[in-house]
Amino acid sequence: MKILRYIGSLAFVLGLFTAVFAGTPWYVIVADDPVLPWWLRIAVFCLLGGILVVLLTVALEQWKNRTSGEELPFTEPDRRVLLMNSAEIPGREITEILGLVQGHTVFAIWLGKDLSAIVRLILGGELTEYTEMMGRARAAATNRMIAQAAEMAADAIINVRYMTTSVIGSAAELLAYGTAVKLSE
Repeated sequence: MKILRYIGSLAFVLGLFTAVFAGTPWYVIVADDPVLPWWLRIAVFCLLGGILVVLLTVALEQWKNRTSGEELPFTEPDRRVLLMNSAEIPGREITEILGLVQGHTVFAIWLGKDLSAIVRLILGGELTEYTEMMGRARAAATNRMIAQAAEMAADAIINVRYMTTSVIGSAAELLAYGTAVKLSE
């Protein structure tokens, strides 16, 4: 289903760019001849067909998820350093504060997935394209923060926080930060 949606999204994007960047100049130059050339007809069919394929696959996917009750699976990044969102670790003593560690990333989804999300806004339901994007961004930022802490030979990161902001359009910035510490044995 996902592959079919990607094909539809790709057809839409190719049709859109061909119609806009080749069709518009063609129309301006050859405005006295109203007959559309074959390549512009194909571009329009790709554009409309791509939207139709995306609409159908998203609708089928939503129907399938509603009937099965499935939710998007989340995978946690590999943990080499203990992460805590509190200032203390029960049963362990902080022996040394190593300093601030952070991981940062900016993620975006391509126009085809953005189209799928717009369709979901119309039909309702979870915007899985953005959920997946933010999940990957969180994992990347967390792994970068853990790598920075590992370079400092930290045992744990305390006071872990996440901050997110919209950069432009469908791009999101995600910052993970915390305090790297050494722990007693």
